[in-house]
Amino acid sequence: MAISGGVVETPDTPTPASSGPPSSEPGGRVRYRRAAMMGLPAFVAGAVLVVLTAQGAIAAQFAISGMPFVITADSLKGTGFGQFGAMDNMPEGSPNAGDTGGQVLTIVTAIRKAQLTNLCQSVEIGGTHLHLTAGGKGTPVQAEGLTTDSTDISGKLAAFDNIEIGGDASTFDKPPVKGPLGVFGQQADTVEIQNVRQENWATTAVKFKLPDLHMNFSSKGC
Repeated sequence: MAISGGVVETPDTPTPASSGPPSSEPGGRVRYRRAAMMGLPAFVAGAVLVVLTAQGAIAAQFAISGMPFVITADSLKGTGFGQFGAMDNMPEGSPNAGDTGGQVLTIVTAIRKAQLTNLCQSVEIGGTHLHLTAGGKGTPVQAEGLTTDSTDISGKLAAFDNIEIGGDASTFDKPPVKGPLGVFGQQADTVEIQNVRQENWATTAVKFKLPDLHMNFSSKGC
C-alpha cells in the first residue's frame, strides 16, 4: 500500500489482483480452478471483499506476494456491494507458494463507497508485525472502489438492503465491478458489518483516505 499524507490513490480504474484460469493445468489444479468458477456459498454472515475488474473483465495487473494480512474494523458501512469467487496468482517461483502452486482461491468483494471505523491492518514479517491503524478518533476511513481478496471473513452482525443472492456475477450493476460470466455471486444496495475481520491477500481502491494514520512494528497483530 502506497501512502502519502494519509491518502492512497490509484488511477481511475481500480486494479484487480486476480486472473482467470489458463486453458490447461494438471489434474489437481484443474479441479481447484473449477471450484473457483463454481463460486462460493452466500457469505451473508461475514461479507466484504473483492477483485476489481474493468467492465467485468478480470485480468491480472499485479501478482500477490503470497503473504496474507489481517484487517479488522469496529464497523464497515458501504453502498454498492458485490461478492464472488476468483483466483489470485503469485509470481512464478515465489518462495511463499508452498504447496499452493502459486495460486490462492479467494472470496472477492467490491464496494462502491465504504467507511471503516477503527481500522487495523497487520502483516507478519520475520517474527514481528507491520501494524497500521487509522480512523479511530471520530473520523472514519473512507474508500471508493474498495476491493479485497480474502480467504476468511467474519463479523458480529451483517446487514444488507435489497440483497440478491445467486445471481450471475457478470450481470451485477450495484458494485463497482462485475464478475466473470457463469460465476455465482451476490449483490446488495448497502452493507453494514460490525466487528469485521478479514484475512486478505490483496486490497485495492480508487481512493483511500486514512485519517490519524499510524504505522509501526509491533509484537502483536490486529
